Amino acid sequence: MITIRYTAWDGSQRVQLSADKVFQELADHLSATDDMRQAMDKLMRQGVEGENDEKLKGLDDLVRDLREQMRERYRQANLDSSLDEMQDKLNQILNQERNTLQQRRPQKPELQKNEEFLDRLPQRMSDKMEKLSRYPFEDEAAQEAFDELMQEFENIRSLEDFQRRYNDLFNGPQSLTYDEALDLMKEMTQLQEMEQNLLSGQPEKIDPNMLQDMLGQGALQDFENLQQMQALLQEAGFVIPREGRLMLSPKGIRRIGQLALQDIYATLLRDRSGAHAADHRGIAEIKVNETKPYAYGDPFHLDLVGTLKKSLTRHGSGVPLRIQPDDFTVYETDHATTTSTVLLLDMSWSMSWEGRFAAAKKVALALESLIRTRYPRDYFAIVGFFTRAVELKVKDLPEASWNMGDPFTNLQDGIRLASDLIHRHPSQNRQIIVVTDGQPTAYFSHGRLYCEWPLSFGGISMRAAQETLREVERATQRGVTINTFMLDDSPSLRAFVEKMTQLNRGRAFYTRPDSLGEYLLVDYVSKKKKKL
Repeated sequence: MITIRYTAWDGSQRVQLSADKVFQELADHLSATDDMRQAMDKLMRQGVEGENDEKLKGLDDLVRDLREQMRERYRQANLDSSLDEMQDKLNQILNQERNTLQQRRPQKPELQKNEEFLDRLPQRMSDKMEKLSRYPFEDEAAQEAFDELMQEFENIRSLEDFQRRYNDLFNGPQSLTYDEALDLMKEMTQLQEMEQNLLSGQPEKIDPNMLQDMLGQGALQDFENLQQMQALLQEAGFVIPREGRLMLSPKGIRRIGQLALQDIYATLLRDRSGAHAADHRGIAEIKVNETKPYAYGDPFHLDLVGTLKKSLTRHGSGVPLRIQPDDFTVYETDHATTTSTVLLLDMSWSMSWEGRFAAAKKVALALESLIRTRYPRDYFAIVGFFTRAVELKVKDLPEASWNMGDPFTNLQDGIRLASDLIHRHPSQNRQIIVVTDGQPTAYFSHGRLYCEWPLSFGGISMRAAQETLREVERATQRGVTINTFMLDDSPSLRAFVEKMTQLNRGRAFYTRPDSLGEYLLVDYVSKKKKKL
């Protein structure tokens, strides 16, 4: 028996958070910011898209809702007469005191000074009350009434300041009384404090009950979900706290690679390119679940059970068995080759333009995920090059960024390091994949680093280009193929890459950051069936 329970809508049934969905959003932000703290801050500010066009509001959405609440109050009320009640009370007190002074002055001529004091009172109500607090009233009833009025002094001064600052904004039809204006001032102060706490990234200072009163149950649920997101990611094992900061766990790094691969393949599905046939066969992998009749030239990976069954079916169960060529059954085989690949990532300053480095980094993570899951016997490494080259570990890649401190492009050192890594992990297929947007501007010679700006804007650094081409020749002699993906197609850069391609007999692709992954991944996967 199925039982269905209905409950009243309270706004809390809006978005069900899943750790994987939250992490997907975090990964998107991390690809753009290269910093975990900034990525988490963006996630908190922008919220999370739900499964069914629902959205967990972020801090920025809550700020907009708070501001709309303020604008709604501006449209509804005005403060023009909010102090009239208190002003009337003070005027009555002063009139009563003046009447008493006039009546008693014939007997007390010195009371003329009191009248002169009252005549010199300032215009602003709170300033007037502050002066009168030191004034000796002649009329006892007026003194008693003033003492009672002074209990509202702080409220009156605050409301005066509030009216002076915001009176032009409140232009609604409803004229507020003194008490109503005080309530409004308190609400506006609370709204502004919450707004500032959200803008400054201090949500822990916000009173949840007050937020619920101002924006409703749905906003409170979103706010509580936002505060739980980091704990949710930690419980799922995607992030870990270390040395006072949040870092990606190994599981989180693997998941980023998977997400990058899914994103790139989702784009490829629109085109649905066919697979490439193998020109050269490497080691044959037996498919134990698939068999076929033997044909001349096939590898003789015999399915003994299948062969005997055919013989028995054809000739009966007599002994000895009579096996004919048509009885032979062999396992299907899949010919694939192993590959040693190093991805060379340009990390120079110019890669910060137009989202180039974010796109290149996404491809690096996707390739790592692809190779680890589909081709685990392959060797794959990542080298970043700027003024010099360094090997990048996969665990550091999500937060890696272009290097502002070393803005030059040392492709020569990158090819050298990549070639050495491949040499230590030999394979018939050896390739370097270069992702760059500029020609070389740095190089090493006899162990010394040299940096040189191009002779003109968009021009070539001649010595750097020459030394890089020498390194290309050394890599070619080692049997390493270099495929280059250019994110810029200026004539000088194109000319340099063509020279490099001619020397190495690799290939060059001119592409954009948004389609880099499509070309690079298609190229890598197709290489699995070919000898480079």
